[in-house]
Amino acid sequence: MQPNFTQLHPELTELLPKDLHAFCVTAVHQKGERLFATGSKPVSMFFIGSGEVILERLGAQGGAAVVQRTRHGFVGEASLQSARYHCDGKVIAVSEITKIPIEHVRTAMDTDSAFASRWIAMLSREVKRLRLQCERMSLNKVQDRLIHLLETEGKSGKYPLGSGLKSLASELGVTHEALYRCVSSLEKEARLMRESGFLKIANIHAD
Repeated sequence: MQPNFTQLHPELTELLPKDLHAFCVTAVHQKGERLFATGSKPVSMFFIGSGEVILERLGAQGGAAVVQRTRHGFVGEASLQSARYHCDGKVIAVSEITKIPIEHVRTAMDTDSAFASRWIAMLSREVKRLRLQCERMSLNKVQDRLIHLLETEGKSGKYPLGSGLKSLASELGVTHEALYRCVSSLEKEARLMRESGFLKIANIHAD
C-alpha cells in the first residue's frame, strides 16, 4: 500500500463535519486487498474516490456472490448500525480509498443536525441510483443496458471502466462475451468510443 494522503476527496470535505476530517485516512489500495471480512466488528466505513471495490458474500453453493460493486462512493456505510460486517469488502482494481472511523461518525450524527441532514440527502441520492439500476436491469438488450448506464451514471456520457469490460459485464448482468460484441458493434457504428479507461457515447462532448 502506498503512503497516505492528507487531502480529502472534495465530496467528503463537503459532507463530513470539519472536526471529523482529521480522523480520516486516505490511501491507495492495490488489487486483491481486503478492506474487511464477514463477521468482523465494524470499525470503519470506506469512501471510494476512484478504482473499484466489491462486497461479496458466500453463496449457498459455496461460491462468492457479489452484492455490491462500487467505483465511487461509500461501502460499508450499512455497518453504521450493525454489530458485524455481513460480507467481505475486496479491492479489485487499484483504488484511492478514504477510511472513516465509525464511532466518530455516530457521534457526529447525534450532535450535528446539519451533518445528519447531509447524510440523509446522500442516502437519498444512493436510493435514486439504485432505482436507476433496477430500471436498467429490466431492459432486455445489452446495448440498451450499456447506453442507459452511460447516460444515467456517466459524466457527460463518459463512464470509467474500472477493472475492465469483464467487471462491467457483471454490473450489467450480462456475459462478458455479449458485452464485448456490443461494444465492438457500437464502435464500428461510431456511436461509442474507448479512451483512457473510459467508455464514452460518441455524440456527447465532455464538460
